[in-house]
Amino acid sequence: MSSQIPHVAPLTTTSRSRTVRWSDPKATAESGRDLPGIEFLSQWMRGERPGAPICELMGFKLIDVEEGGVVFASTPDESVYNPIGMVHGGMACTMLDSAAGCAVHTTLPAGVGYSSIEIKVNFLRPIHADTGEILARGRVTKAGKRVCFAESDLRDSAGNVLATATSSCLIITA
Repeated sequence: MSSQIPHVAPLTTTSRSRTVRWSDPKATAESGRDLPGIEFLSQWMRGERPGAPICELMGFKLIDVEEGGVVFASTPDESVYNPIGMVHGGMACTMLDSAAGCAVHTTLPAGVGYSSIEIKVNFLRPIHADTGEILARGRVTKAGKRVCFAESDLRDSAGNVLATATSSCLIITA
C-alpha cells in the first residue's frame, strides 16, 4: 500500500468574503441584568439592544418573543456550508440551542441567567442555500428552579421539519 497521495489539480474558484460586526457582549449582558428575561429579549428583537454576536456571525435574528417561547429566522448561504456542499449541522444546532435557551430566558426574572447543560439534536433533512428562510422555534417544556427543559425545531418556509432538539438549561442565580 502506497502512502503517497495522488496529485490532484487545484480547483479554480471565485473567492467570497463576509464582514461580521458585533457589539461588546459583556456590556450588553451587564446592561440587561436588571431586566426580566422576556423584556431583555424583546428589546433585542426590537433593535433597542444589541443581539448575541453568534447570531451576527451565523446570520440569524430573533423575530418573535413570548413567555416560554421564541423564534429565530435565517436564510443560510454558502458561508455556513460544510465541505460536502450543504449547511453545516453546527449552524442548525446553534440555532436550535439559541431558540431553546432563549425560550428559557423568557421565563427568568431579572438578575437570573441560564446556561445550556445538554442538547440532543436530530437532523432530519439537508439544508442548502436554496432552501430559503428557515425558522427555529423554541419552547419551554418544564420550568424548574435549578434546571429548565426546552425543545426546539427548525423548519423551512413550507413547514417541513429540518431538525429537532431537546435541551436542558442550568438556572444561574447571582
